[in-house]
Amino acid sequence: MYQKLRTEVEYLTDQHLTGFENYKYSSVDTSPLSVYIMHPFWNKVVQYCPKWVAPNTLTFTGFLFTVFNFTMFAFYDYYFYASSDDKPQYPPIPRWVFALGAFNVFMAYTLDGIDGKQARRTQTSGPLGELFDHGLDSWTTMLISVCMLSVFGRTDHSVSPLRMYFILWNIFVNFYLTHWEKYNTGVLFLPWGYDLSMVGTIIVFIITSIGGHRTWKFDLPGGISIGLAFEALLYVTAIFTSLPVVLWNIYKSYRDKTGKMRTFLDAIRPLLPLAVFFMISTIWVTHSPSNIIERDPRIVFFIVGTIFSNICCRLIVSQMSNTKCDLLSWILLPVAIAALFSFILPSVDLVFTYLVAIVALLAHIHYGTCVVRQMCRHFRIHTFRIKDRAD
Repeated sequence: MYQKLRTEVEYLTDQHLTGFENYKYSSVDTSPLSVYIMHPFWNKVVQYCPKWVAPNTLTFTGFLFTVFNFTMFAFYDYYFYASSDDKPQYPPIPRWVFALGAFNVFMAYTLDGIDGKQARRTQTSGPLGELFDHGLDSWTTMLISVCMLSVFGRTDHSVSPLRMYFILWNIFVNFYLTHWEKYNTGVLFLPWGYDLSMVGTIIVFIITSIGGHRTWKFDLPGGISIGLAFEALLYVTAIFTSLPVVLWNIYKSYRDKTGKMRTFLDAIRPLLPLAVFFMISTIWVTHSPSNIIERDPRIVFFIVGTIFSNICCRLIVSQMSNTKCDLLSWILLPVAIAALFSFILPSVDLVFTYLVAIVALLAHIHYGTCVVRQMCRHFRIHTFRIKDRAD
């Protein structure tokens, strides 16, 4: 059952696997919403979950709810014009779609909240579950966020696709910094923004399902659109809360000698692949002769979100196994080629972009599948089934 497949790429080294054997989960959650509301709720919900259900099954099912949401909104509003009143040729999204979207996010949030509790109930906690959970979460950051643009549209009282691109990067960076923080401190400080964003998304979808997209077509005092207000809130939260807290926790771990005590270059090493990816993708979307971000923003968001998830998964592997993070990954190559071809052959820019999306998707799935299977072989466990004692 555990015989190695010769055709399977082994992304994990012996050093990674040894590090996973010595790994112990450590986290701090101080969010009032999480501590006083969500955790008590999840503690009740998990009691109804049969003990034969593997925690990873809950994690993956929750992820599929977000994939379904992304696909559903893409079907009804591929170009993000359905909620733009100045584009009457695009029919509005049916209100039941927003109601179903709220339900899907709630289910994804709930299953993500109880998977760890189910692991403790069934005594199956381990590094695979955490890697599986946080790795899928890194992809979910794009899948859920992009759906929110369909609430406001891309023209009136909203933000342009280019501004949405930078909003996504703001979300990506905040997620990544949390794991960079753990890479240096050894402790996962769960950000307050995650619970607030999930609950906020559910509320926005519910309100939109009741009043329709025109509910958000108003200006705040000073002529500030609601779309701009949401955008500003995300940036302000990142600059004045998330980043300072991350830097303070890392500084404190060095001051008190409680962290990994890496050298400065080793400590900032994980920031390089993300910075390189940001520069390549931003040059591509801002200087594309065919204006790819306006022609098909959804495929651009998908590519950026998928490659970001892959980079983040590699960081998670490194911080959990206490190994040095990869400097660069070959998955950056497709988007670099796409950027190059957009200048050389702008007439086929869109076609090549779709090819890059396929390559990025397959590469990321291959990486994740191989890593999970390699860990299952090493620890002699199953991904979606709780191991019987007789196994």
